Amino acid sequence: MTHDPGKDGRTDTRSETHAELAAVGPYGVHPGHALITMVEPHPGHERAYNRWYEDDHYIAGAMAMPWIFAGRRWVATRDLRRLRYPARSAVARPVTAGCYLATYWITEGRHGDHMRWTVAVNQRLNRDGRVHHDRTHVFTAFQDHATTVYRDGARGPRDFHALDHPYAGLVLEVVDAPDPGGLAALLEWLRGERLPRRLAGSPAAMVTVFTPVPLPGDRMPYVRQVEGVGTRLTLLWLLQEDPRACWAPWFTGLDGEVAAAGLGRVELVAPFLPTVPGTDRYVDELR
Repeated sequence: MTHDPGKDGRTDTRSETHAELAAVGPYGVHPGHALITMVEPHPGHERAYNRWYEDDHYIAGAMAMPWIFAGRRWVATRDLRRLRYPARSAVARPVTAGCYLATYWITEGRHGDHMRWTVAVNQRLNRDGRVHHDRTHVFTAFQDHATTVYRDGARGPRDFHALDHPYAGLVLEVVDAPDPGGLAALLEWLRGERLPRRLAGSPAAMVTVFTPVPLPGDRMPYVRQVEGVGTRLTLLWLLQEDPRACWAPWFTGLDGEVAAAGLGRVELVAPFLPTVPGTDRYVDELR
């Protein structure tokens, strides 16, 4: 067996094993799974957190790993966080918690493979002092894709393009069914009635819908176990306009709509802007 030394002359990269793994298993382009993580940097550490995440963790802790094929970071300034509702949220406590959101697509059928890699890499990063601990995970979950609804049918970008296309904003919506038995009915109503109606003529090009799965037992200790497994849906609205410009006519009242249908409760509606990679844009607007 030959080894491929790294720049330090001692790294064993197991190149022959990589060649074996590349020849087997699913390798499509559908975002069968996602990592969706909303984080609150501790007060006074906003700039340091942003630089660590963008300069190191976004790459080493996510994009460089197998089967993550797209990613995008988003930010909620103080004026955007004031738009969030409901005031009493089961997701964000308080509802304004969570300045930064990161979204990643994972190849369908590769969730288990990716989880083995990501746990090992994050344990290694932590041992090497490459984890920024002055932060709180508000809403972090690996999720399975449930559906995508498009405003314009077959025209325009698909969901596998969504994190690369230059969308102007994103709205995160979290909806809980009353019990596991009600999740299918909630999803069918969203997919067949509510989302097509809401998307028509709106600034949102699509809505991707996911449902969370449990984190493994050997997850990093600073990430709490996922809530809402079996009852929760996570909706990502991809916007072609700044959410502040279209908030009142398009994104108020989503909670009342779901409640009136009797199929669940909206636990969070939160707007975000895309970050500007390589900069600290918006950091001064967080507090």
